[in-house]
Amino acid sequence: MTYVPMTARSRDEGHRTATSLELFFDLCFVVAIAQAGARLVHALAEGHPGSGVVGYFFVFFGVWWAWMNFTWFASAYDCDDVPYRVATLVQIAGVLVYAAGVSRAFDDNDWAVAVIGYLIMRVALTAQWLRAAAGESGAARTAALKYAAGLVICQAGWVGLLFAPDASKRWLFLVLVVAELMVPVLAERGHQTPWHAHHIVERYGLFTIIVLGETIAASTVAVKSALDEHEALGELLPIAAGGLLIVFAAWWIYFAVPMHERLNTNREAIPWGYGHLLIFASGAAIGAGIEVAVEHAVGKAHISQVAANAAVTVPSALFLLMVWLLHSRHFKRGAAQQLVLPVSALALLACTWAGSYAVLYAGLVATAAVVVGMTLSVRGGQFERAGAEV
Repeated sequence: MTYVPMTARSRDEGHRTATSLELFFDLCFVVAIAQAGARLVHALAEGHPGSGVVGYFFVFFGVWWAWMNFTWFASAYDCDDVPYRVATLVQIAGVLVYAAGVSRAFDDNDWAVAVIGYLIMRVALTAQWLRAAAGESGAARTAALKYAAGLVICQAGWVGLLFAPDASKRWLFLVLVVAELMVPVLAERGHQTPWHAHHIVERYGLFTIIVLGETIAASTVAVKSALDEHEALGELLPIAAGGLLIVFAAWWIYFAVPMHERLNTNREAIPWGYGHLLIFASGAAIGAGIEVAVEHAVGKAHISQVAANAAVTVPSALFLLMVWLLHSRHFKRGAAQQLVLPVSALALLACTWAGSYAVLYAGLVATAAVVVGMTLSVRGGQFERAGAEV
């Protein structure tokens, strides 16, 4: 379609699924995620976990927030005509520019390139909201205009950040993060945009798969590089096996519950959507941690065994805990089922002190969480299909 009026889609639309354009959009974000993960690996391997985690959070926020804003807008207003596709292309270009600036932002606190990329994405989204406002009336039009105004104000803040003293940039960054998070909350007061619950849950699930896939890819490259330069197969096989088990269990646990049944209003959806910052970031960080563990195994990382282990176990535990908090606990019955993931997260953390086999043990713990969760579901009469509640 060359051009169609941009009007709200129905929340009850049947068979709503992710479009090929949305899938392509997601794949382009892998570049930025990979850049953030690479910088985290370098920081952790050099023994700078504090600055590494902070820098990783800062650059990952920009990736996640731009993706999330596009996703929720598309769920409500995707008309898939030529102007809509062109605006999406502009946002894709923006994330590629942002990815190019990740290393400077991470290493040197130089945000110029990253902010330019972010501005490109946000200008395109602002145009989309203005177009949506033109096709709406009443409360819906007001909400769309609030979104556009909020985006413009926040972008002015990001430009101002470039001229702030280096010592204050990180603190001002947090202020701008809060401002960004408040835009949807304020814009949707009095009117909830007609996002589609099943579509949103599918979009988040697909991005989770992409994040976990990036983890597998990064881990594979790390192991291959280590094998090319060293004969350390005995040290690398447990890391590779444990990492694969962790990622597979993470996938299984995330997709175990029908989350779309719970998302009805913004009261449930906004905390759920925002909480995925930690799910996505920790999922991607698992891959970075596995890379650090590989580098330590072949003598490249200048850190202790415990620190190398923690690079894997901490994000893995955080992933399980956040999935339980946002997903699983709403579908559990009884204390035993509720405790599976929190206890598993603690057991993963305990693997930090398990020596050179820590990653393998962590993988076995994650697998045990799946098995125990399935067993409890069967005994509770809730097992309806393979892969049911974990």
